[in-house]
Amino acid sequence: MSYLPIVKVAAAHAAPVFLNKRATVAKAISLIREASQHAAQLVAFPESFIPAFPVWASLWAPIDNHDLFEKFAHESIYADGPEIAEIAAEAARSGVFVSLGFSERSHASVGCLWNSNVLIDDHGAVVNHHRKLVPTFYEKLVWAAGDGAGLRVVDTPVGRIGGLICGENTNPLARYALIAQGEQIHISSWPALWPTRRPSSGGNFNNVAANRLRAGAHSFEAKAFGIISAGYMDAGMRDYLVARDPDSAAVLDGSPRAATMFVDPTGSPVGDMLSDDEGIAYAEFDLNRCVEPKQFHDVVGYYNRFDVFSLSVNRERQEPVTWQDAPRSLPTNDAKAPRGKLEDHTHDGVPSNVPL
Repeated sequence: MSYLPIVKVAAAHAAPVFLNKRATVAKAISLIREASQHAAQLVAFPESFIPAFPVWASLWAPIDNHDLFEKFAHESIYADGPEIAEIAAEAARSGVFVSLGFSERSHASVGCLWNSNVLIDDHGAVVNHHRKLVPTFYEKLVWAAGDGAGLRVVDTPVGRIGGLICGENTNPLARYALIAQGEQIHISSWPALWPTRRPSSGGNFNNVAANRLRAGAHSFEAKAFGIISAGYMDAGMRDYLVARDPDSAAVLDGSPRAATMFVDPTGSPVGDMLSDDEGIAYAEFDLNRCVEPKQFHDVVGYYNRFDVFSLSVNRERQEPVTWQDAPRSLPTNDAKAPRGKLEDHTHDGVPSNVPL
């Protein structure tokens, strides 16, 4: 007997149109449509899919990358911008949930960016908006630190969905915060490659093994299914970088390619796996399988000592300034003007209906 849903999920193992937000949005819409035609109910995209992952920060010194940062900032998008609205509209048309990684612009600054993710429901509403807590290694040259506002698990008809971005899946407290909200599907998003060494200086960081280990460990501890949604480096991305510096070819070609895959509540692989080929991977999640393992280890239930350990999470959205303006009224002699206080229905560029 099934008490919980059986869900078909998809992960886009895809490359963006490198540093082109408009073309990448169009590609995302096409992928959502394709996944829905294959009966997927949830589609996950990689880290910073729009407009790309800033891998150049690992290749060259910051002093040489100012123009790339300016272009990246220009091609990044607002959480309440038209690009998210287009993708949300497609989610509604296709009737699927969408998890989307993107580089987010700030309304308070022309140069402040976050590594962000939104979860969009099957009616086109943004139901969670998360900013990566800590940019990892060279990402600090591009993105600002996020906050805890998006550390939420969303209860949906296809399961209780949570997610973390890349290295956040190494943070046991962030993971525990999601486990403690009854997470059943955990989405982890990753870049196409993550260079840390030149081939001549020894082995590079094996992100495929690391991602599989982290995803499997989280699913085993949470007793939840996992979607590992990783990016893909296509010829366009490689050619763009190599044209700028031919010596970068050895690093790009010598770095392990990320893999898109799925794991079950035991941490074992399930469904498709993609690495060398671009495409959409699929899996079926029987959420009933999340229940039995809780008898063995329930780290947010009986298999813990809440009298010994405690965790407090601040989920307040952090702002650069708090305004304390007095209420403003329009002139009373203007018969056409509405009366009363002018209300601000956005919060740092996020519509007021998005959980903060």
